[in-house]
Amino acid sequence: MPFKFKRLDIPDVILVDAQSFADERGFFMESYKESIFTVNGVKARFVQDNYSHSIKGVLRGLHYQKDPKAQAKLVMAITGEIFDVAVDIRKGSPTYGKWVGEVLSDTNHRMLYVPEGFAHGFCVTSDKADVLYKVSSEYSPDHEKGILWNDPDLSIKWPTSNPIMTKKDLELPNLKNADNNFVYG
Repeated sequence: MPFKFKRLDIPDVILVDAQSFADERGFFMESYKESIFTVNGVKARFVQDNYSHSIKGVLRGLHYQKDPKAQAKLVMAITGEIFDVAVDIRKGSPTYGKWVGEVLSDTNHRMLYVPEGFAHGFCVTSDKADVLYKVSSEYSPDHEKGILWNDPDLSIKWPTSNPIMTKKDLELPNLKNADNNFVYG
């Protein structure tokens, strides 16, 4: 199988290891195959791809879109390395307010599946990184929301204490004050 799937401490978040085939020319890998992903718990139908390029120390997040435009994401670093984070923001969830983080890079070929009901963000740990991610709902500015990256109630262990961020992301609320309509179950 070209993929290995591992459920993390928050079982709805899935780490995907993609198998690559290398030779003197470089490598080849499949990055997504609906039939295999569906059987392994990734049930989202992806409708849009997003691409970002960032320099070391950039932190993007923590972002989500409210229902009815909620987004599941499948995230991968195609160049460089990032620390990728998913935060459970589903009210009533046994893991509400908990987070998981994984290193994704162009050498480990890992991807992170972040389901609907989670805030998502990443921090670039290499000199630069290109991140490609699939989303299950098209971007909707009217439903775009977020949570402050350093919310003390979340205690995320980011790889930097002084990230490069947009003014908009620096002004996001803490989880307890976030505009969020996700309910567990």
